[in-house]
Amino acid sequence: MARLADETYDETILQNRAPSVGHLFRDRVAKSPDRDAFLYPDGEQWPSLSWAQTKDRAYALAAGLIELGVQPEERVALASSTRLEWVLSDLAVMCAGAATTTVYPTMLSEDVRFVVTDSDSRVVIAEDQEQVQKVLEHRDQLGGVLKIVVIDGASGDNQDVITFAELEDLGRARLQAEPGIVDARIDGLTPEHLATIIYTSGTTGRPKGVRLPHSAWTYEAAAVDAVQILSEDDLQYLWLPLAHVFGKLLLMLPLQMGFATAVDGRVDKIVPNLAVVQPTFMGAAPRIFEKAYGRITTMMADGGGIKAKLFTWASGVGKRVSEVRATGAEPKGLLAAQYRLADKLVLSKIRDRFGGRVRFFISGSAALNPEIGRWFDAMGLMIIEGYGLTESSAASLVNRPEHAKNRIGSIGWPLPGTEVKVAEDGELLMRGPGIMTGYHDNEEATGQALQDGWLHTGDIAEIDEDGYVRITDRKKDLFKTSGGKYVAPSHIESMFKGVCPYASQLIVEGEHRNFVSALITLDPDSITDWGAKNGMAGDSYAQIVTSDKAREMVQGYVDELNTRLARHEQIKKFHILDHDLSVEEGDLTPSMKLKRKKVTEKYRDKLDEFYADA
Repeated sequence: MARLADETYDETILQNRAPSVGHLFRDRVAKSPDRDAFLYPDGEQWPSLSWAQTKDRAYALAAGLIELGVQPEERVALASSTRLEWVLSDLAVMCAGAATTTVYPTMLSEDVRFVVTDSDSRVVIAEDQEQVQKVLEHRDQLGGVLKIVVIDGASGDNQDVITFAELEDLGRARLQAEPGIVDARIDGLTPEHLATIIYTSGTTGRPKGVRLPHSAWTYEAAAVDAVQILSEDDLQYLWLPLAHVFGKLLLMLPLQMGFATAVDGRVDKIVPNLAVVQPTFMGAAPRIFEKAYGRITTMMADGGGIKAKLFTWASGVGKRVSEVRATGAEPKGLLAAQYRLADKLVLSKIRDRFGGRVRFFISGSAALNPEIGRWFDAMGLMIIEGYGLTESSAASLVNRPEHAKNRIGSIGWPLPGTEVKVAEDGELLMRGPGIMTGYHDNEEATGQALQDGWLHTGDIAEIDEDGYVRITDRKKDLFKTSGGKYVAPSHIESMFKGVCPYASQLIVEGEHRNFVSALITLDPDSITDWGAKNGMAGDSYAQIVTSDKAREMVQGYVDELNTRLARHEQIKKFHILDHDLSVEEGDLTPSMKLKRKKVTEKYRDKLDEFYADA
C-alpha cells in the first residue's frame, strides 16, 4: 500500500503484534499490572480495577467456562448492555480460547434464538432475568447450550441457569486444582483462530454472522497504536454497545496501549458522567453529537438577549479560528485576542460540559453532518471521523487528531496495512488484515462480499488528491426519480440534522416519483422543551409535533435545507410522524441505523398520498 506523503507511523508495532487477544491481554498485565485498567460506576463513585485485578477476575471466569465444558473456538454469547461484567466476560472468553458471539440486549427473543443457534453458542451470559427469559423461551431449540449465566439476579430452581458469581467460583476452584489451565489455552491460540462472531445490523434482512479471527483484532489495535494518536496516559469513556463492532474495537485498544477506560453503557448518563470522569477521548455515533449540538444551540438561542448574542459572537470567532488551524497555522493579531476572550467567556464553558479534558472524539458507525463537525471544532472539541464495517473489524480509515490532518466531511486515510480503492461503479473496496474470513455458514453471502481479495463495502466513495476518502451514500440507497435524476438520501438526511436542531430522523422518498418527499421525526427531549416555550407546556409529544406551530417551524428548516439542494433533490412535501422511530418497533437497528425499506413500507400509504395528484 502506498503511504500518504505526510503520514508517519511506527512499522515495528505492526510487525511485532501479539498472536491473539489472549496474548495481548496477558502481555498488557505484565507491562503495567498496577495501573488502572477499568473504572465502573458504583453509586456516585467510580472505583477501578488494576490490570492485575482484571486478570485475576478474567482468568477465574475463563476457568469457569472451561469447567462448564467450553472448548477452543466454541462460542459464548454475551447478551448484555455495556458494563464491567461484559468486559470481564469477553476477556474471559478470549483467555479460554473460545469465541464471543455478541447479542444486543434490545433484540427480541426470536432474534436472540436465531443468533444463538446460528452461531452454535455453548454458553449464554445474560445481563438479567429479562435476557435469561429470552433464551428460556426457546430452550428446547437450543440443545447445544450448556448453561445460561445471569449477571444480575439469582439462578432460581432452573438447573440450566447459574449466576455470574457461581461461574467465577467454579473457575477459582478449577484454577486451584490446575493453575496453568488458562495460560495453556492462551498458549494454544494462533492468529487464525476464531475470536468473535458479530452479527450485522440487519438493515436489509436477516443478520449475518461476521467471523473475525484474533489476527483482525490484534492488527486493529496495533494499527491504531502505530499512528500514535493515543497513549497510556489517556482516559477513555466507553458507553457504546459492546455488541457493536465499534464498541468491541474500543475495548481492544487499551489492551494494546494500556490506558484506563471508564465503562458505563447508560446513554442518559453520558453527559453527567463526562463531567465527573473527565476523559481525554470518547468514541460515539453521530446521534450523540447531533443531540448535544441541538440541545446546546437551542438552549443558547432560547436564552435571548446578551447571552444569545455573546454565544453567537463566540461561535463565529471559534469557527474562524478553526478555519485558520485547518491550514496548519495559528490565529494571530486581532483574531487571536478575540479568541482568547471568546474562549474565556463561552467556549471553555462548553468544553467543561464534556469534562474539560477531551482531546478529541471519534465518530463512527454512520455519517456525521459536516456542519455539526465544524461547530464542535469551533468549540475546541475536535471530532475525528472514521469508517469501517463489521466485516472490517470497525476501523479501516480515520482522520488524524491534528487540525491540518482532520478534514471534516471525510473519513480520513486508511490505517497502515489497509488498502482502499474505488471500483468503476463508485463502490469503495478494501483489503487488509482486519477483513473478516467470511460469514458464518453462509458461503453465498461471503462470495458476494469478498471478491478477488477485496471486500465490497456497498458504499459509494470518492478519494481526493490528498488521499482523503469521502462516502457519498450507500449503493443500495441511491434512487432515481422519474425524471432520471439520481438522489442520495443519506446525504440529504445528514444535512437536515445539521440544519434543524430539533430533528431526530428524516426519511427521504422519491424512487421513480416525480419529486422528493420525506417523513420527519423530532427529538423528544428538544421538542418537549420547545413546546413548553411555545404555549404547549404539559402537552404530549404527539400533540406538540402534530401542532400547526411545529409544522410551521419544521417548514422553515425544510425551506432552508432546500436552498442547499439541487432542484431535483428538494423536498416538496413532508409529514411529521406523531412518534419517534425506535429499535423496539423495528424501525432502527440495535446500533441505531435506519431500516429505510421497513420504514418506507410501514408508512407507504402516507407516502403515496403525496403523489396522489401526480
